[in-house]
Amino acid sequence: MEAVILAGGLGQRLRPFTEVLPKPLLPLGDRSILEHQIVGLREAGATNVYLATNYLSHIIEAYLGDGSRFGLNVHISKEAEPLGTAGPIKLLQSKLKAPFLVMNGDIVTQLNFRTFYDFGAAQDSLLTVGTKLITTPFRFGNVKTNGSYIVGVEEKPDFTLEILAGIYYMKPGIMDFIPDNTYFGIDSLIKTLLDRQCKISRFLIEDYWLDIGQVEDYSKARERFQQSA
Repeated sequence: MEAVILAGGLGQRLRPFTEVLPKPLLPLGDRSILEHQIVGLREAGATNVYLATNYLSHIIEAYLGDGSRFGLNVHISKEAEPLGTAGPIKLLQSKLKAPFLVMNGDIVTQLNFRTFYDFGAAQDSLLTVGTKLITTPFRFGNVKTNGSYIVGVEEKPDFTLEILAGIYYMKPGIMDFIPDNTYFGIDSLIKTLLDRQCKISRFLIEDYWLDIGQVEDYSKARERFQQSA
């Protein structure tokens, strides 16, 4: 199994933490976010992990080395300029000749990557998207009306949305849908596939999952790992 971790983001919403460290190297317990991901991939059978880097790439390179201390091979693929979330995958076209996983470098999850990989392999689609149900509270009461009369009020209802979880299974043919040397996001890739009536598979993640995109999310993750220590 091979995997790509997208680790080139600026982490602007996590400043001041990311002024010194790239977001994937922020600590969670006794490991960085990136180490948790790499160990999970290794346990699932990954032998090669490609790090798509940009911001503070030299720190990631120095910290991970060749990956031997994690029991697999780590390869750095540095962007000359930002290419979004799908563009860096195209840079690895000559390397990725078999199906592979892709994940954002700011995801913490207990998902079994082997289960996800095997599910994607069984689908008749080039792309399998990991999704997650997220419940978000609404700040206002929802008023129900009939003409000029109020007939009910639902106080601060919760909304449940199914979101992209930042984890994907891709087959090599997906490269045909990603332009060369162009800023191109995975959301744009999904829209392109849908416009061309290509099948996209979906895997609902029921395991623990958290996107550490903001300071409050990072704080939640730190609390969880401190409690489990």
